[in-house]
Amino acid sequence: MKIVKRILQAIGVFIAIAIVYLAIVAFGPVLSIPKQPLHETAQQIGKTGTTKSSLRENVTFKSEGTSISAWLFLPNNLSARVPCIIMAHGFGGTKAMGLENYAVRFQDAGYAVLVFDYRHFGDSAGKPRQLLWIPYQLEDWMSAIKYARTLKRVNPKKIALWGTSFSGGHVIIIASKDRGIACISAQCPGVDSHASGELILDREGIGYILRMIMHGQRDIVRSWFGLSPHKIPIVGKPATIAAMNTPNVYEFFKKHTPTNFINEVCARIVLRSDTYRPIEYARVVRCPVLLQICDNDNLIPKSAVEETGRRLGKYAEVKHYPIGHFDIYTGINFERAVSDQIDFFKKHL
Repeated sequence: MKIVKRILQAIGVFIAIAIVYLAIVAFGPVLSIPKQPLHETAQQIGKTGTTKSSLRENVTFKSEGTSISAWLFLPNNLSARVPCIIMAHGFGGTKAMGLENYAVRFQDAGYAVLVFDYRHFGDSAGKPRQLLWIPYQLEDWMSAIKYARTLKRVNPKKIALWGTSFSGGHVIIIASKDRGIACISAQCPGVDSHASGELILDREGIGYILRMIMHGQRDIVRSWFGLSPHKIPIVGKPATIAAMNTPNVYEFFKKHTPTNFINEVCARIVLRSDTYRPIEYARVVRCPVLLQICDNDNLIPKSAVEETGRRLGKYAEVKHYPIGHFDIYTGINFERAVSDQIDFFKKHL
């Protein structure tokens, strides 16, 4: 009985310490973070000189009751239903961050294109703002597919998905669940957050990881009490607290984000992202997949994307580019990547 009593006392002490710790993390002022505002001017990501499509329509659809803002691009001289490519951006990104440059090229190739903002981001509804929650984003993808299949000018049997970085992992999961997807293009895809976390650990050290976890805990505990979210920068300068702080990432976003881009994300995603592994779904995908690998990527390990290709087997088409993660969005690297994507879509749509 004494042993049981001591065990219960130890458990009680542990619970009390945990409560005090979470109270300090959630309500104390010790975890304030300086904001890292970005550039006041904006540039479009993609080919210099790309202009907006005159055939772009502003549309909306619902995802779990939340209004999702999207752009619909349709090719000229429609005489029959056409295939549709559905697109969304990566971690914290919005459709205004250069996705139109890709969409116009796909449109010119004869495809309909649906580009959407996730709920809580960009022009879509949803509160709290800047909440990146993976299950919600996957639901938004499913809702976008459902909406596209209802469009009179779209062939519902020829739906393709296009994802980049974080959303490059999303489209693999969606294709594993929806066997009606014709093909997917995954550009520098985030397929294994655990492997990406190891890169961060090697670069920043365990102290940084523990601080990030505390920020995530602060946000999630505050959400339990209905309090305002605790946010961290999406991108930051090297060695600062941010979801992404690799060399050059802050300068890239500073140069290429629109003026209304909000450089913040609810910190609770830190607690979930390390367990996000789209690579685990690759074996059950049954449609062609274009994997575009940036060989000098310092955010996403090349080896993880290559392993995804091996798991996809005969469904994988792998392209390598001797560039870094963000180089693929601009200049000649953009041209090469988008040309390979168009060739892939022509083959499978």
